[in-house]
Amino acid sequence: MPSEKLYREFQNLERQIQLVLSENKRLKDELSSTRDENGMLKEKMKSQEANLSTFHNQMKINKLVNSKVVSEGDSAQLKETIDGYIKEIDKCIAHLAE
Repeated sequence: MPSEKLYREFQNLERQIQLVLSENKRLKDELSSTRDENGMLKEKMKSQEANLSTFHNQMKINKLVNSKVVSEGDSAQLKETIDGYIKEIDKCIAHLAE
């Protein structure tokens, strides 16, 4: 009798251990997946912050150009020069991002 009871308890413990191990594996997999997703989201956020920063800089430059009191021809030339600078800065930012 006592040996049957011990055997049943042993089987019960064995099942519980298997359940715990299974749950542990599932949680490890979930954690790994969550970490991967977190890394991707951080990279996406950095990219979006860089885009936002570029946009803010372009807005500031446009406000500066529009607030300057210059003749029509000078304004167009100034805008063209600043647009060239912006393109060069964007290229540099893209190169640094790589």
